[in-house]
Amino acid sequence: MIRPSFRKIFTEELSKEADIEVVGTAPDPYVARDKIVNLKPDVVTLDIEMPRMDGITFLKKIMKYYPLPVIIVSSLTPKGGKLALEAIDSGAVEVMSKPGTAYSVGDMKVQLATKSGRRFEPA
Repeated sequence: MIRPSFRKIFTEELSKEADIEVVGTAPDPYVARDKIVNLKPDVVTLDIEMPRMDGITFLKKIMKYYPLPVIIVSSLTPKGGKLALEAIDSGAVEVMSKPGTAYSVGDMKVQLATKSGRRFEPA
């Protein structure tokens, strides 16, 4: 799941978009699973590094039992990298790197808004 401080900033920034409703967040895959079933988000954002289960394993479970669009947001997934390709092969619709020195949360918000315009659950 996305780390707490980043998840908070990420949620605040996405919530500023008129056509995006953040319906929930989760600290780990087990909480996320329950929220996904109950809240029925249109899109889920997911990190690779998460407590209790890695993101690729959770992505595979989502695709098997409750398929929906998943965007991977991780510092471990540079474009064309092994984990990014594995995420796409496992069902992710998009892979994005977390903001860094050359890439801001605002930049990411614009990209996510453009890519879906739907209800999100930053997990």
